[in-house]
Amino acid sequence: MRERTAPQTYMQGVAVPAESVQPELFMDLTRGKTQLEQVIPFTGQSQVTVSLRKSDILSAIQIIFSGQVTIANGAGTTRTTARWPYDLIKACRFSANGVSNIINASGLKLKIREVMRKGDQNDRGVVQTFGGVSRSHGTLAKASESWGVGSNTTGLANGTYDVELEWTVPIAEDEHDLAGSIFLATTTADLTLELSLSPISDLFVTAGGATVTWGAQSQFQIIPTRYSIPVVDGQIIVPNLQFFHSLIESGYTALQLGENQVPVIGQGAGKMLLRVFGQVWNGSPSAPLAQTRANFGKQMWRFGTNETPDEYFDGHHMRVTQERRYNSDVGALWGVFCHDYVHENARRDTLDLGTTSEYRLVTTLQSGVALAAPKMEYVTETLFTA
Repeated sequence: MRERTAPQTYMQGVAVPAESVQPELFMDLTRGKTQLEQVIPFTGQSQVTVSLRKSDILSAIQIIFSGQVTIANGAGTTRTTARWPYDLIKACRFSANGVSNIINASGLKLKIREVMRKGDQNDRGVVQTFGGVSRSHGTLAKASESWGVGSNTTGLANGTYDVELEWTVPIAEDEHDLAGSIFLATTTADLTLELSLSPISDLFVTAGGATVTWGAQSQFQIIPTRYSIPVVDGQIIVPNLQFFHSLIESGYTALQLGENQVPVIGQGAGKMLLRVFGQVWNGSPSAPLAQTRANFGKQMWRFGTNETPDEYFDGHHMRVTQERRYNSDVGALWGVFCHDYVHENARRDTLDLGTTSEYRLVTTLQSGVALAAPKMEYVTETLFTA
Protein backbone atom coordinates (compact mmCIF):
# COMPACT_ATOMS: atom_id res chain seq x y z
CA MET A 1 0.00 0.00 0.00
CA ARG A 2 1.46 3.32 -1.06
CA GLU A 3 1.96 6.03 1.54
CA ARG A 4 -0.24 9.05 0.96
CA THR A 5 1.56 12.35 0.29
CA ALA A 6 0.30 15.44 2.09
CA PRO A 7 -1.17 18.06 -0.27
CA GLN A 8 1.33 20.69 -1.31
CA THR A 9 1.09 24.22 -2.63
CA TYR A 10 3.67 26.28 -4.45
CA MET A 11 4.71 29.73 -3.27
CA GLN A 12 7.26 31.61 -5.35
CA GLY A 13 8.15 28.32 -7.03
CA VAL A 14 8.86 26.56 -3.71
CA ALA A 15 6.72 23.59 -2.62
CA VAL A 16 5.32 23.75 0.93
CA PRO A 17 2.62 21.67 2.66
CA ALA A 18 -0.78 23.25 2.03
CA GLU A 19 -1.65 23.06 5.74
CA SER A 20 1.39 25.24 6.53
CA VAL A 21 -0.23 28.32 4.96
CA GLN A 22 -1.95 29.93 7.94
CA PRO A 23 -1.46 33.74 7.77
CA GLU A 24 -3.24 34.62 11.02
CA LEU A 25 -1.43 32.02 13.10
CA PHE A 26 1.87 33.04 11.51
CA MET A 27 1.34 36.67 12.52
CA ASP A 28 0.61 35.57 16.10
CA LEU A 29 3.77 33.50 16.41
CA THR A 30 6.45 35.07 14.22
CA ARG A 31 9.11 37.51 15.35
CA GLY A 32 10.74 40.22 13.26
CA LYS A 33 14.55 40.36 13.25
CA THR A 34 16.66 43.26 11.97
CA GLN A 35 20.41 42.65 12.01
CA LEU A 36 23.52 44.11 10.43
CA GLU A 37 24.62 41.35 8.09
CA GLN A 38 27.43 42.77 5.98
CA VAL A 39 29.77 45.77 5.83
CA ILE A 40 31.27 46.48 2.41
CA PRO A 41 34.18 48.94 2.05
CA PHE A 42 33.66 51.44 -0.78
CA THR A 43 36.62 52.80 -2.71
CA GLY A 44 34.82 53.80 -5.90
CA GLN A 45 34.19 50.32 -7.33
CA SER A 46 31.47 50.04 -9.97
CA GLN A 47 29.61 47.08 -8.51
CA VAL A 48 28.97 45.32 -5.23
CA THR A 49 27.51 41.83 -4.92
CA VAL A 50 25.89 41.23 -1.56
CA SER A 51 25.77 37.78 0.03
CA LEU A 52 22.70 37.39 2.22
CA ARG A 53 21.90 34.59 4.61
CA LYS A 54 19.21 32.26 3.25
CA SER A 55 16.84 31.75 6.14
CA ASP A 56 13.42 32.81 7.42
CA ILE A 57 11.18 35.17 5.42
CA LEU A 58 12.87 38.26 4.00
CA SER A 59 10.76 41.44 3.91
CA ALA A 60 13.17 44.36 3.41
CA ILE A 61 16.82 45.30 3.06
CA GLN A 62 18.10 48.55 4.49
CA ILE A 63 21.25 49.98 2.88
CA ILE A 64 23.24 52.64 4.72
CA PHE A 65 26.17 54.49 3.20
CA SER A 66 28.57 56.10 5.64
CA GLY A 67 31.66 57.90 4.37
CA GLN A 68 33.36 61.06 3.21
CA VAL A 69 33.90 62.85 -0.06
CA THR A 70 36.89 65.15 -0.57
CA ILE A 71 36.87 68.04 -3.04
CA ALA A 72 40.19 69.55 -4.15
CA ASN A 73 39.60 72.35 -6.66
CA GLY A 74 43.13 73.67 -7.13
CA ALA A 75 42.64 76.23 -9.89
CA GLY A 76 39.48 74.46 -11.11
CA THR A 77 35.84 74.12 -10.11
CA THR A 78 33.47 71.41 -8.93
CA ARG A 79 29.71 71.05 -9.03
CA THR A 80 27.25 68.26 -8.33
CA THR A 81 24.70 66.88 -10.75
CA ALA A 82 21.11 66.07 -9.81
CA ARG A 83 22.16 62.41 -9.58
CA TRP A 84 23.85 63.33 -6.30
CA PRO A 85 23.36 61.96 -3.72
CA TYR A 86 20.78 59.17 -4.04
CA ASP A 87 21.82 57.84 -7.43
CA LEU A 88 25.14 56.85 -5.92
CA ILE A 89 23.28 53.56 -6.30
CA LYS A 90 22.88 53.59 -10.06
CA ALA A 91 20.88 50.36 -10.06
CA CYS A 92 19.77 48.03 -7.29
CA ARG A 93 19.02 44.56 -8.67
CA PHE A 94 17.40 41.86 -6.56
CA SER A 95 16.71 38.29 -7.70
CA ALA A 96 15.21 35.43 -5.72
CA ASN A 97 13.91 31.89 -6.10
CA GLY A 98 14.56 31.65 -9.81
CA VAL A 99 13.17 35.06 -10.81
CA SER A 100 15.77 37.57 -12.02
CA ASN A 101 15.65 41.29 -11.32
CA ILE A 102 12.43 41.36 -9.33
CA ILE A 103 13.67 44.78 -8.28
CA ASN A 104 15.74 46.82 -10.71
CA ALA A 105 15.74 50.52 -9.91
CA SER A 106 18.07 53.38 -9.03
CA GLY A 107 18.66 54.69 -5.52
CA LEU A 108 16.64 57.85 -6.15
CA LYS A 109 13.66 55.82 -7.33
CA LEU A 110 13.86 53.71 -4.16
CA LYS A 111 13.73 56.91 -2.07
CA ILE A 112 10.73 58.17 -4.02
CA ARG A 113 8.89 54.89 -3.59
CA GLU A 114 9.52 54.85 0.15
CA VAL A 115 7.84 58.24 0.59
CA MET A 116 4.91 57.14 -1.57
CA ARG A 117 4.34 53.92 0.35
CA LYS A 118 4.63 55.52 3.80
CA GLY A 119 2.36 58.54 3.98
CA ASP A 120 3.33 59.18 7.60
CA GLN A 121 6.95 59.82 6.60
CA ASN A 122 7.78 63.36 5.54
CA ASP A 123 10.81 65.54 4.93
CA ARG A 124 9.44 68.85 6.20
CA GLY A 125 11.99 70.77 8.22
CA VAL A 126 14.91 68.66 6.98
CA VAL A 127 17.22 71.19 5.33
CA GLN A 128 19.35 70.20 2.35
CA THR A 129 20.74 72.25 -0.52
CA PHE A 130 19.28 71.75 -3.98
CA GLY A 131 20.20 73.93 -6.94
CA GLY A 132 22.30 76.12 -4.65
CA VAL A 133 19.31 76.97 -2.45
CA SER A 134 18.55 75.64 1.04
CA ARG A 135 15.33 73.64 0.93
CA SER A 136 13.34 72.43 3.92
CA HIS A 137 10.80 70.21 2.17
CA GLY A 138 10.60 67.98 -0.88
CA THR A 139 14.21 66.76 -0.61
CA LEU A 140 13.32 63.13 0.33
CA ALA A 141 15.98 63.38 3.06
CA LYS A 142 15.71 62.20 6.63
CA ALA A 143 17.12 64.25 9.50
CA SER A 144 19.64 61.48 10.12
CA GLU A 145 21.03 61.81 6.60
CA SER A 146 23.76 64.18 5.44
CA TRP A 147 24.38 64.91 1.76
CA GLY A 148 27.74 66.51 2.54
CA VAL A 149 27.29 68.91 -0.38
CA GLY A 150 24.15 70.05 -2.16
CA SER A 151 22.51 68.38 -5.13
CA ASN A 152 22.68 70.04 -8.57
CA THR A 153 24.81 72.77 -6.98
CA THR A 154 27.72 74.77 -8.41
CA GLY A 155 30.76 76.39 -6.83
CA LEU A 156 31.59 73.71 -4.26
CA ALA A 157 34.40 74.63 -1.88
CA ASN A 158 37.50 72.62 -1.02
CA GLY A 159 36.99 70.28 1.88
CA THR A 160 36.20 66.84 3.21
CA TYR A 161 32.49 66.31 3.75
CA ASP A 162 30.74 63.63 5.79
CA VAL A 163 28.05 61.75 3.88
CA GLU A 164 25.31 59.62 5.48
CA LEU A 165 22.67 58.12 3.17
CA GLU A 166 19.99 55.49 3.55
CA TRP A 167 17.80 53.45 1.19
CA THR A 168 15.27 50.67 1.73
CA VAL A 169 14.84 47.87 -0.77
CA PRO A 170 11.13 46.95 -0.41
CA ILE A 171 11.11 43.17 -0.85
CA ALA A 172 7.57 43.06 0.58
CA GLU A 173 4.94 45.39 -0.80
CA ASP A 174 3.30 45.51 2.60
CA GLU A 175 5.23 45.14 5.87
CA HIS A 176 2.01 44.17 7.67
CA ASP A 177 0.73 41.18 5.66
CA LEU A 178 4.20 40.57 4.10
CA ALA A 179 2.84 40.27 0.55
CA GLY A 180 5.84 39.84 -1.73
CA SER A 181 8.24 38.71 1.00
CA ILE A 182 10.70 35.99 0.03
CA PHE A 183 10.51 32.47 1.49
CA LEU A 184 14.05 31.29 2.19
CA ALA A 185 13.66 28.26 4.40
CA THR A 186 14.43 25.54 1.85
CA THR A 187 17.63 24.19 0.34
CA THR A 188 16.45 25.26 -3.12
CA ALA A 189 16.03 28.94 -2.19
CA ASP A 190 18.33 31.39 -3.93
CA LEU A 191 19.00 35.06 -3.40
CA THR A 192 21.08 37.76 -5.12
CA LEU A 193 21.47 41.48 -4.43
CA GLU A 194 23.68 43.51 -6.77
CA LEU A 195 24.40 47.22 -6.49
CA SER A 196 25.70 49.02 -9.56
CA LEU A 197 27.41 52.17 -8.30
CA SER A 198 27.78 55.47 -10.14
CA PRO A 199 31.21 56.72 -11.13
CA ILE A 200 32.30 60.06 -9.73
CA SER A 201 31.71 61.63 -13.17
CA ASP A 202 27.96 60.87 -12.94
CA LEU A 203 27.68 62.64 -9.59
CA PHE A 204 30.19 65.51 -9.93
CA VAL A 205 31.34 67.72 -12.79
CA THR A 206 34.92 68.97 -12.44
CA ALA A 207 36.92 71.43 -14.52
CA GLY A 208 40.42 72.88 -14.51
CA GLY A 209 42.06 69.94 -12.76
CA ALA A 210 39.70 69.70 -9.79
CA THR A 211 39.32 66.26 -8.22
CA VAL A 212 36.72 64.45 -6.12
CA THR A 213 37.64 61.33 -4.11
CA TRP A 214 35.98 59.02 -1.62
CA GLY A 215 37.28 58.75 1.93
CA ALA A 216 39.14 55.61 2.95
CA GLN A 217 36.55 54.76 5.62
CA SER A 218 33.55 54.89 3.25
CA GLN A 219 31.34 51.81 3.45
CA PHE A 220 27.95 50.28 2.74
CA GLN A 221 26.09 48.56 5.57
CA ILE A 222 23.53 45.89 4.61
CA ILE A 223 20.72 45.35 7.14
CA PRO A 224 17.96 42.87 6.24
CA THR A 225 14.67 42.49 8.07
CA ARG A 226 13.44 38.92 8.40
CA TYR A 227 10.55 37.14 10.08
CA SER A 228 11.03 33.82 11.83
CA ILE A 229 9.09 30.78 10.63
CA PRO A 230 7.17 29.25 13.55
CA VAL A 231 6.87 25.50 13.96
CA VAL A 232 3.71 23.98 15.47
CA ASP A 233 3.48 20.23 16.07
CA GLY A 234 6.44 19.70 13.77
CA GLN A 235 4.87 21.71 10.92
CA ILE A 236 6.13 25.10 9.68
CA ILE A 237 3.60 27.95 9.63
CA VAL A 238 3.87 30.59 6.89
CA PRO A 239 1.83 33.50 5.49
CA ASN A 240 0.43 33.52 1.97
CA LEU A 241 3.48 34.21 -0.18
CA GLN A 242 2.01 33.53 -3.61
CA PHE A 243 3.13 36.93 -4.94
CA PHE A 244 6.42 38.51 -5.89
CA HIS A 245 6.71 42.28 -5.41
CA SER A 246 8.47 44.04 -8.28
CA LEU A 247 9.92 47.48 -9.02
CA ILE A 248 11.26 47.83 -12.56
CA GLU A 249 12.78 51.04 -13.92
CA SER A 250 12.63 51.74 -17.65
CA GLY A 251 13.57 54.65 -19.92
CA TYR A 252 12.07 56.38 -22.95
CA THR A 253 14.00 58.93 -25.01
CA ALA A 254 11.76 59.71 -28.01
CA LEU A 255 10.24 62.76 -26.30
CA GLN A 256 9.18 65.89 -28.12
CA LEU A 257 7.24 69.06 -27.38
CA GLY A 258 3.52 68.52 -27.12
CA GLU A 259 1.76 65.28 -26.23
CA ASN A 260 3.87 62.13 -25.85
CA GLN A 261 2.41 58.64 -25.50
CA VAL A 262 4.94 56.38 -23.80
CA PRO A 263 4.31 52.62 -24.04
CA VAL A 264 4.88 50.92 -20.70
CA ILE A 265 7.23 47.93 -20.76
CA GLY A 266 6.41 44.66 -19.00
CA GLN A 267 2.67 44.25 -19.46
CA GLY A 268 1.20 40.75 -19.28
CA ALA A 269 -1.12 38.30 -17.60
CA GLY A 270 -0.83 37.75 -13.87
CA LYS A 271 0.54 41.21 -13.09
CA MET A 272 -1.27 43.69 -10.87
CA LEU A 273 -0.07 47.27 -11.32
CA LEU A 274 0.14 49.22 -8.05
CA ARG A 275 1.60 52.48 -9.30
CA VAL A 276 3.73 54.04 -12.03
CA PHE A 277 6.01 56.92 -11.12
CA GLY A 278 8.94 58.68 -12.67
CA GLN A 279 10.62 61.86 -13.90
CA VAL A 280 11.55 63.60 -17.13
CA TRP A 281 15.27 64.41 -17.20
CA ASN A 282 16.55 67.13 -19.49
CA GLY A 283 19.55 69.42 -20.11
CA SER A 284 23.30 69.22 -19.60
CA PRO A 285 24.09 68.18 -16.97
CA SER A 286 20.75 66.44 -16.93
CA ALA A 287 18.25 67.31 -14.19
CA PRO A 288 14.57 66.54 -13.54
CA LEU A 289 12.01 68.93 -14.99
CA ALA A 290 9.98 70.35 -12.10
CA GLN A 291 6.24 69.73 -12.09
CA THR A 292 5.15 73.25 -13.06
CA ARG A 293 2.64 74.74 -15.49
CA ALA A 294 5.54 76.07 -17.55
CA ASN A 295 7.01 72.59 -18.05
CA PHE A 296 4.03 70.24 -18.24
CA GLY A 297 0.56 70.30 -19.72
CA LYS A 298 -1.81 67.33 -19.35
CA GLN A 299 -0.46 64.14 -17.78
CA MET A 300 -2.58 61.00 -18.01
CA TRP A 301 -2.62 57.25 -18.34
CA ARG A 302 -4.42 55.63 -21.22
CA PHE A 303 -5.31 52.17 -22.47
CA GLY A 304 -7.12 50.49 -25.36
CA THR A 305 -8.06 52.76 -28.23
CA ASN A 306 -8.36 55.99 -26.25
CA GLU A 307 -9.64 55.27 -22.72
CA THR A 308 -8.28 57.92 -20.32
CA PRO A 309 -9.54 57.39 -16.74
CA ASP A 310 -7.33 59.96 -14.93
CA GLU A 311 -6.13 63.34 -16.13
CA TYR A 312 -3.93 65.93 -14.43
CA PHE A 313 -4.41 69.14 -16.35
CA ASP A 314 -0.91 70.56 -15.84
CA GLY A 315 2.30 70.10 -13.86
CA HIS A 316 1.08 72.16 -10.92
CA HIS A 317 -2.01 69.98 -10.60
CA MET A 318 0.22 66.88 -10.51
CA ARG A 319 2.47 68.51 -7.90
CA VAL A 320 -0.43 69.52 -5.64
CA THR A 321 -2.06 66.09 -5.86
CA GLN A 322 1.14 64.29 -4.92
CA GLU A 323 1.88 66.57 -1.97
CA ARG A 324 -1.60 65.87 -0.63
CA ARG A 325 -1.12 62.11 -1.07
CA TYR A 326 2.42 61.70 0.21
CA ASN A 327 2.98 64.65 2.56
CA SER A 328 6.11 65.50 0.55
CA ASP A 329 6.49 68.02 -2.27
CA VAL A 330 8.11 65.44 -4.56
CA GLY A 331 7.10 67.27 -7.73
CA ALA A 332 8.94 70.52 -7.02
CA LEU A 333 12.61 69.56 -6.71
CA TRP A 334 12.71 66.04 -8.10
CA GLY A 335 10.04 66.53 -10.76
CA VAL A 336 8.19 63.36 -9.82
CA PHE A 337 4.92 62.28 -11.44
CA CYS A 338 2.85 59.33 -10.26
CA HIS A 339 -0.27 57.43 -11.26
CA ASP A 340 -1.12 55.64 -8.02
CA TYR A 341 -3.78 52.93 -7.91
CA VAL A 342 -3.35 51.81 -4.31
CA HIS A 343 -2.77 54.92 -2.23
CA GLU A 344 -6.31 55.20 -0.89
CA ASN A 345 -7.63 51.65 -1.10
CA ALA A 346 -4.71 49.28 -0.59
CA ARG A 347 -4.80 46.61 -3.30
CA ARG A 348 -8.48 47.00 -4.17
CA ASP A 349 -7.87 49.30 -7.13
CA THR A 350 -4.87 47.59 -8.68
CA LEU A 351 -4.81 47.52 -12.46
CA ASP A 352 -4.81 44.09 -14.11
CA LEU A 353 -2.15 44.30 -16.82
CA GLY A 354 -3.45 41.11 -18.38
CA THR A 355 -6.82 42.62 -19.27
CA THR A 356 -5.84 46.29 -19.65
CA SER A 357 -4.58 46.44 -23.21
CA GLU A 358 -1.92 48.84 -24.50
CA TYR A 359 -1.36 50.63 -21.21
CA ARG A 360 0.65 53.83 -21.78
CA LEU A 361 1.69 57.04 -20.10
CA VAL A 362 0.74 60.38 -21.62
CA THR A 363 2.79 63.48 -20.84
CA THR A 364 2.60 66.90 -22.47
CA LEU A 365 5.78 68.98 -22.64
CA GLN A 366 5.05 72.69 -22.99
CA SER A 367 6.32 74.70 -25.94
CA GLY A 368 8.63 76.82 -23.77
CA VAL A 369 10.76 73.85 -22.67
CA ALA A 370 14.18 73.77 -24.37
CA LEU A 371 14.70 70.06 -24.97
CA ALA A 372 18.25 68.73 -24.67
CA ALA A 373 18.59 64.93 -24.62
CA PRO A 374 15.29 64.46 -22.75
CA LYS A 375 14.53 61.11 -21.14
CA MET A 376 11.59 59.82 -19.18
CA GLU A 377 12.63 57.44 -16.42
CA TYR A 378 9.66 55.56 -15.00
CA VAL A 379 9.13 52.72 -12.54
CA THR A 380 6.33 50.17 -12.64
CA GLU A 381 5.45 48.65 -9.27
CA THR A 382 3.60 45.36 -9.52
CA LEU A 383 2.57 42.21 -7.70
CA PHE A 384 2.66 39.03 -9.77
CA THR A 385 2.10 35.38 -9.07
CA ALA A 386 5.04 33.02 -9.11
